[in-house]
Amino acid sequence: MPPQRAIDVRKVDNGAAPKWRMSLLENTFTPFLQSPGACTDAAAKAVFAEGSLFSPYLFGKFFDPADAFPLWEFESEVLLAALRRCARTTVDWAETDSEYYLRADIPGGRKCDVEVSGDGARVVDVSGLWRGPPSDGRDWRAGRWWEHGFVRRVELPEDADGARVEAYFDDGDGSLEVRVPKRKGDQAAAA
Repeated sequence: MPPQRAIDVRKVDNGAAPKWRMSLLENTFTPFLQSPGACTDAAAKAVFAEGSLFSPYLFGKFFDPADAFPLWEFESEVLLAALRRCARTTVDWAETDSEYYLRADIPGGRKCDVEVSGDGARVVDVSGLWRGPPSDGRDWRAGRWWEHGFVRRVELPEDADGARVEAYFDDGDGSLEVRVPKRKGDQAAAA
């Protein structure tokens, strides 16, 4: 079984490239998934499937994956209970005394570029590109990004050390693990 490999977590400046400029709306997403191109694209179907970290419907109602979601404000057992009963979830998150943890299956992850980036403070982006970028040479994230890849933006808790995010990818089962340590001062204050 291939070992986990570390993924470089890129720090991005908030004034950098206009990532995820176009919002994914429900009235755009539904026709995209029903289009002949998306229906035959197994990667698109899997990555946006119910229970995937990248599904706009992961949290029970439509939520643009490019908007930062305060994941750790919710118990995964409660939020994903219905999906777990049907064994349809491929994501989990938890909090320990020392860190925040996120694990997600990346459908087709061995065949796509997976990237983890953050602003060094409060938001971590997990994204991937499974198709070639647009032929006009623009950044694939600036337009209809869901036609080329996927994203989930996660808002970190206040005591998370966003500058020390670690990410690992398991090529064997195609899963991503993200670990965000808690700031030392906050741990000492809690003890």
